Amino acid sequence: MFRRRRGRHAAAGREEDLEATGAESLEGDFGVGPWDAEAAPEDDVQRVDLGALRVPTLADVELRVEADQNGQVASVVLTDGTSAVELAAFAAPRTEGIWDEVREELQANIRGDGGVVEQEVGEFGPELRANVKVPDGSKQALRFVGIDGPRWFLRATFTGAAAGDVNAGPQLSESVRQTVVVRGSDPMPVRDPLPLRLPREVVEQAADQD
Repeated sequence: MFRRRRGRHAAAGREEDLEATGAESLEGDFGVGPWDAEAAPEDDVQRVDLGALRVPTLADVELRVEADQNGQVASVVLTDGTSAVELAAFAAPRTEGIWDEVREELQANIRGDGGVVEQEVGEFGPELRANVKVPDGSKQALRFVGIDGPRWFLRATFTGAAAGDVNAGPQLSESVRQTVVVRGSDPMPVRDPLPLRLPREVVEQAADQD
């Protein structure tokens, strides 16, 4: 786990087409984050390098990373104690986003499993707010946010208070905005997860303790 008490506030698919198609590219200026690595601002925000994601360490936000013995990261979760957000990045086409399609599939799956889901417009654009069944028979509130970037897609899944109240967990929303996505140049199937890893110093420290 990584924790910083002080800081700046602030599915497999088709192979992606690596050739220009004439359609409008997503490689534009977002104005605000999350950021593509090629357009990330030079700021004083400290970020943990997890490979495809550079995750900020903001005040009163704890970063939890689950990884296997080889340092391959399975999940990235930020929490402020009452809310949490899980971040996941995926490959996407060069010239079109996939959030519209993913959003429709999520809605269908949630309803098919007996959950309730509605679409709203939030600070990052269209999002889903859902109540889904969990193994013990109760329901859990979730808020799904999706951001389409140049050849990548970032999904942020909020739980806890921030799942039902967008004003809860402001530092978690800020963490999403301050995240940098490193897509890389390798071709990947659309919707494949972008590779994540533990920071080198963490891996070396674990190796020294063996």
